[in-house]
Parts: sequence; structure tokens; C-alpha cells
Amino acid sequence: MSRITVAAPGTTQRYLHSLWLLSARDLKVRYATSALGYVWSVLDPLVMSAIYWFVFTQIFHRDVGEDPYIIFLISGLLPWVWFNSSVSDLTKAFKRDSRLVRSTAIPRTIWVNRIVLTNGLEFLFSLPVLALFVLANVLFESQPDQLAHLGWGVLWVPVAMLLQAVLLVGIGLIVAPLCALYSDLQRTTGLILRALFYATPIIYNVSNLPEAVQTLGSFNPLAGIFTLYRMAFFPDQWHTTTVMISVVMSLLILALGVWVFRRLERTVLKEL
Repeated sequence: MSRITVAAPGTTQRYLHSLWLLSARDLKVRYATSALGYVWSVLDPLVMSAIYWFVFTQIFHRDVGEDPYIIFLISGLLPWVWFNSSVSDLTKAFKRDSRLVRSTAIPRTIWVNRIVLTNGLEFLFSLPVLALFVLANVLFESQPDQLAHLGWGVLWVPVAMLLQAVLLVGIGLIVAPLCALYSDLQRTTGLILRALFYATPIIYNVSNLPEAVQTLGSFNPLAGIFTLYRMAFFPDQWHTTTVMISVVMSLLILALGVWVFRRLERTVLKEL
């Protein structure tokens, strides 16, 4: 394993430089050891989108989501892959590089932030999948009501990315140390992620939920974040309450994560 050296830790500039080096190394290793390389960044959401599109448009009568449904699906699946892969990796954040965690003087939060950044970069690399489907829709769709229209709502996408990064860092600061201390939580997290996929408006939107559970569904912080992503093509998806709840919950989870991490950091280092 390559050695990470930091001349004099403590400055933001050196921290960010080290963060970039670690993330770049992760991507290089990930692509170098795979024959398909970059293709894997787009293959998973592409296959998932194709399966759900086929099931909900060709087999069952669909009464959820928006048209064109394939654009609706991909605009939710791509950020979900970022979330799912990040949380999965965060469960192994400290044990995977335990020697480096113990031996380097880099602030230990970097092992959480590197995972969020690495998977966030892969999310950016996967965006051409969405662009290709939008282009195919414009070129080959003959029905006007099925055409994808890129609007001013695209300006919300960077906001959604920032908010999702904040949420992931907060979750990571909680999940990473707890999973280092209690190994069973790694499998538990996997089960929670499976359930969360269906509890998150990916194959449907918040307004498709029964009124009795719409409020509960809005308290899923991913609901408002995915609403912001979809604003690029579906401006009628805007739901102020859901978005505001996501902002508040993401910030609260980040604050909780910082507190948990500070309380458990020394215990984790002893365990490693």
C-alpha cells in the first residue's frame, strides 16, 4: 500500500490536498484492477434503469413517476448509487486502512470524506448516461408529451450534490466508527440500505405516496435531495416542505456525526 505523507498537518490546504490524493488513488486503483474500468461506473445504474423501466412500462401498468419515465428513473438512480456505494464503503472505512489510520497524523475525518468524494466523482462520471438517454429521447421520441425538456431547474443540481455530500459525511461520521467497533453493524447497514431504496422516491415521487404516509416520507432526507435533482427535467416535482426538511435533517445529521465521531475516535484507534 502506498504511503501517504503530510509535511505539517493542521492546515485546510494540506488537508484538502491529502483528501484529493487519497481519492485519486482510490479511483486509479479501482479502474486499474478492472478490465472494464470506467464502464462499471455507468453499468450498474444503466442496468437498474433498464430493468425498472421494462417492469413498470412493459409488464405492469405504471401510475407512478413522470414521463418520460426512463429519464425520471435515471435522475433518481444515479444519485442513489452514489449514496448506496458510499454508505456501504463507509462501513469499512477504518478497518480497510487500519495501518494508515493509526500511523498518519492526518485528521481521521479524512477517511470518511475520501469515500464521499471518491464515490461523488464516480457519480459525476456516470452523468453521461443521463445525457445519452436525454439525447435519445429528443431524437427518437415522436410523442410531444413524452419529450424530456431541460429547464432552469438544472441550477438546483449542484445544490442537491452539496446537500447529499453533507448528508453522507454526517452519516459516515456515525457509521464508520460504530462499524469499526461493532462488526455486526456492517451487515445491518446493508439490510437498512435495501429497505431505504424502496422508502426513497426513486421509482416513484413523493406525491405518489398515500396521504397518510406522505408526511412520514418527507422526513427521509433523500426525498428532498432527489426532488432537487429532478427539477432539471420535472419542475412540477417541487415540494417546498420536503426540500426544507431535507436541508434541516442533513445539517442535523452532520452535527450529530461530528459529535459521535469526537466521542468515539480514541476508542476506535485503540480497537484498530
